[in-house]
Amino acid sequence: MSEPTDVPGGAPEPAAAAEANSPTTDTSENPLQAALAAAETQAAALKDQLLRAHAEMDNLRRRSQRDVENAHKFGVERLLGDMLPVLDSLEKGLESTTGLEGDAAKAVVEGLQLSHKLFLDTLVRFGLIPVDPHGEPFNPQRHEAIAMVPNKDMEPNSVMDVMQRGYVLHDRLLRAAKVIVTRAPG
Repeated sequence: MSEPTDVPGGAPEPAAAAEANSPTTDTSENPLQAALAAAETQAAALKDQLLRAHAEMDNLRRRSQRDVENAHKFGVERLLGDMLPVLDSLEKGLESTTGLEGDAAKAVVEGLQLSHKLFLDTLVRFGLIPVDPHGEPFNPQRHEAIAMVPNKDMEPNSVMDVMQRGYVLHDRLLRAAKVIVTRAPG
């Protein structure tokens, strides 16, 4: 009979069959490479998140430490502010005793002076520093001008007299000094 002929739509040639059955580099490595790239991207993102979380924790720790230090440093601010009128009264009482004579008056004056010194020393131990700007240039950040007086003996805009002392608590102004400031005569 007749010999079989190669039919175009028939069985594939052996080399073509081998290529079809074996996976090609494009089809088999693409999903693996895509998965690897996705995993590397995710790992980089997670590493970035971890670094940010560590940085945030460090910042939070530093901020908390600073807040605790400020709480210790300025925790007495309100109390000391409430004590200033008592200190002012003691100082005014001492000023009014000048010129008193007699043993009883001297004893009262001495007692007031000791009380004033003890009270002021206690406040200083808590960080309160008196501001006495006599003769200094006027500083609106630390002084409150209640009057301006012409004066030819002092530089203009200098503190001539202190009506009420100011106080600073650990470099923070607690109360401005009430002062009389000089101005140029004329």
